Amino acid sequence: MESKQMLQAELKEVEKWEREQTDSWFWERIGRIPFKLLDKVTPDFIHEKIGALLDELGSFVQTGGKYLTQKSLVTKKFENIVTDRPISSIDDIKALRISTMDKVSEELKEGRGKFATFQGATTGFGGAFTLAADVTVLLGLSLKTLQEIAISYGYDPNSREERIFIVKCLQFASAGSSGKKSVLKELSSYFNENEKPQEVVSQIQGWREVVYTYRDQLGWKKLLQTVPVVGMVFGAWTNRSMIKDLAETGSMLYRKRRIVDRLKSMETEPVSTV
Repeated sequence: MESKQMLQAELKEVEKWEREQTDSWFWERIGRIPFKLLDKVTPDFIHEKIGALLDELGSFVQTGGKYLTQKSLVTKKFENIVTDRPISSIDDIKALRISTMDKVSEELKEGRGKFATFQGATTGFGGAFTLAADVTVLLGLSLKTLQEIAISYGYDPNSREERIFIVKCLQFASAGSSGKKSVLKELSSYFNENEKPQEVVSQIQGWREVVYTYRDQLGWKKLLQTVPVVGMVFGAWTNRSMIKDLAETGSMLYRKRRIVDRLKSMETEPVSTV
């Protein structure tokens, strides 16, 4: 297992990434102007479809619903890497080195990125006629990707607490720099045992911000993908970039949780007198 010094060094790397994500607030505001203008010319049925995602996310938080992924799909990937022991449960994954978890997480990111490329090109082929379906499928793919990453770091997405964390990862990935700072503050209870997790539960209305930010971020895509055939290129590129960014967010935040949990366990381990 990793040493305490090694874990602390890895934690600093994650915190450095977090600081990078919350920089350049001014330029971000300028960059969002075109999306707000494009949003005004977006067809009403697209707005209605994105609005319906609020109910989808609410259902996901409460029950997981149709978005719950199969743990066996992730454990099989560990079996291809770890050959000295069986990997059949999340508890087995918890005992592995974080570097092994990183390998599986990276493999998941690449695999989901390729799938998102294919899916975006397929739905982009039909232009405005298939764009509504693309928005729904993209949300489902996002949730499943984050669930798989949660499992790869030894966390059970069947838990309601983890589903809330996944929605917060969605919010972090789609938020602006100032919004990212707010999300990190809300997630502090997951990293600080002195804070109550209930505070995060009370802020679950953040899923509304996820949907609204999705609407803004998809501005160019919604406009250009309404053109049949041409939308294939933009659909493939946009979906791939969104899923890869989301997977990176999930990997870093879950990696931080595993590092923090492992450091806490080291502090509570009894000191040997032998």
